[in-house]
Amino acid sequence: MRIVIAEDDLLLREGVTLLLRAESLDVVATAGTPDDFLAAVEKHEPDVAIVDVRMPPTHTNEGILAAVEARRRQPDLAVLVLSAYVEHAFATDLLAGGTSRLGYLLKERVGRVGEFLDALHRVARGGTAIDPEVVAQLMTRSRPDADLERLSARERDVLALMAEGLGNGAIAERLYVTNGAVHKHIRSIFAKLNLAPTDRADRRVAAVLRYLESTQGRR
Repeated sequence: MRIVIAEDDLLLREGVTLLLRAESLDVVATAGTPDDFLAAVEKHEPDVAIVDVRMPPTHTNEGILAAVEARRRQPDLAVLVLSAYVEHAFATDLLAGGTSRLGYLLKERVGRVGEFLDALHRVARGGTAIDPEVVAQLMTRSRPDADLERLSARERDVLALMAEGLGNGAIAERLYVTNGAVHKHIRSIFAKLNLAPTDRADRRVAAVLRYLESTQGRR
């Protein structure tokens, strides 16, 4: 796995680099500015980019914009975004463009090495990894949705874990239920959200985005 890191905090940038190299992962370049990051992506064609949300010069959304541009230039690039705290607008805007090969984690998660590495590998394999705190806060801010209100408490638990990017087996382990029970809950979620099977839509992604889209009016 070839990785580029974009983080303007030198200490954190070096710390993440050392952590990944200790796991025998190939950090091919690091960058402290969006321009340097995009140049590194162009030069090294990495598999994964780890990107801070807030970067110079204004420390607002430069990291997000750079990540979007990097994926435009290299569509197969997996991106794991790091943020100091939940930024609702950035999270929903980023995820609304599609969730494949995409992660959004709080920086505090880096200190939980196992969880951080699991998220990194999941994104690199083409999956999704959303920080549980991000999911929880986005759901808390959701506007009422008649279909979503029909979900049972357990179905909401399952959908929250789906939003983190977990598969059925991992959800079953987290909730201490069987795979069959998870499959049954997911079928019920799809039915209550009126998500019929189609060749054009991934129902898991569509269900998660229903939650995220319901935050748009309350930023």
